[in-house]
Formats: sequence, C-alpha cells, structure tokens
Amino acid sequence: MQDAPVRPVTEVPVRPVTKATSATPRTTAVRPSVTGALRAVESLLLSGGQRTARRNAWTAVLEDRRRAKDRVEAQHVMEAVSKATSRAT
Repeated sequence: MQDAPVRPVTEVPVRPVTKATSATPRTTAVRPSVTGALRAVESLLLSGGQRTARRNAWTAVLEDRRRAKDRVEAQHVMEAVSKATSRAT
C-alpha cells in the first residue's frame, strides 16, 4: 500500500517577542496540520488502549511458548513410555 503524499509544513509569521519576556525572540512558528493535530489527539486518547493491547499480545506469546514447551515435554514422556513398553513385551 502506498503512503499518502506528505504536504510541506506551512510557516506562519509571528510577532517577535520583546527582550523583557524572553531572551531569544521568535520570528516564525510552525502551524500544525489537521492531520498532525488528529494524530496527536489519537495518540493521547488511544495510548492506554495500545499499551494494553501490546501487553495482552506479549502475554499471549509467552503462553504459546509455555504450551509448546509442555507439548515437547509430553512428547518425550510418551516416547519414553512407548520404548519401555515395547521392550517389556
């Protein structure tokens, strides 16, 4: 899938700040785009949910690894029992 084209950032002239209020006067400020503002709001609102989703995904990965380990151990036990019973007969 192709990303949307990136629009250039628009600079808006701002009145310089006097030296009484700031040591470094600013002459321009960058105005955020609507998309950038929406992304910022989305990140603030969804950050907790995203964190929970990642935590749940990691828990699922760990549980899958534990089950795989248990399957391998059970398979080894079954093979050992199978060999022991085949020798006894």
